[in-house]
Amino acid sequence: MILIVTLNPLLEKKYFINEFVARKEYRGVIPIFSVGGKGINVSRQLKKLKIDSLNFTFLGGDKGKTIRIMLAEEGLNFTSVKTKFETRDATVIIETDNRNVTTFFSENSLVTDIEVDEAIQKLDKMIQNSEFVVLSGSSPSKNCDKIFPKLIELANKYDKISVLDTYGNHFIDCINAAPTIIHNNISEISTSLNINLTSESEIMEFLSSLYTKGIKQAFITDGDKSVYCNKADFHYKIIPPKIDLHDSTGSGDAFTAGIIYGHYHDLIFEETVKLAVSLGTINASSFNVCTVEL
Repeated sequence: MILIVTLNPLLEKKYFINEFVARKEYRGVIPIFSVGGKGINVSRQLKKLKIDSLNFTFLGGDKGKTIRIMLAEEGLNFTSVKTKFETRDATVIIETDNRNVTTFFSENSLVTDIEVDEAIQKLDKMIQNSEFVVLSGSSPSKNCDKIFPKLIELANKYDKISVLDTYGNHFIDCINAAPTIIHNNISEISTSLNINLTSESEIMEFLSSLYTKGIKQAFITDGDKSVYCNKADFHYKIIPPKIDLHDSTGSGDAFTAGIIYGHYHDLIFEETVKLAVSLGTINASSFNVCTVEL
């Protein structure tokens, strides 16, 4: 089983218009609702690749109820801890003419200490029955920062493959817990760790430092620029193909799904990387998120 943990899901309301002008009224625009969150995007892409996964997340309030219905309708398996407070949301304005995307996020969801402990207890049992543990997206609050490092610790204890794609204050603790695989973009790493990765040598040095911490594979992306990664102490550089860019939202999640797909099907490393880069690239050529066909 592939277990995917998303701590900070959201309900998205998307508006597609030709061009957005401030202080102008737009009438008759019908919103499209979708469920967001990095881990849920990964699960959605895996389903397109004919791989089922189980999502674990926090859901609360009316938006949480709506997300439950939408996940079920989409055919994404999930279980959740019910939270006292409302799940966050976002309004997304997509300008189809000039391909600008503007997103207004609400405040992060609040999670109580009791709910955090309940999640860790449930996930301890679920990890034992999983082959892969995917930890994706941001941490909604300070008391949630301990969850991902703890889950990495449990995955190592039970000899499971852990895949990490996160950022923020808890990122350093996640790295020190030694997940099997990590994926990040350069901006997330630089901001979370307060380091510079502006040159190729700095990126290579950072990859080597991750390997010394016990992280077997690391992938660093940077939009349409070169992808750097390592398997053990071998380093790779991949140049993505050029595309007609529409919206890069979810491209990192499609990339992560490709990494999981490669491990799930025992592909060689080079083929896994090619697939991951292709998924991330093709995702950016559309306004859809993580719906790339194999």
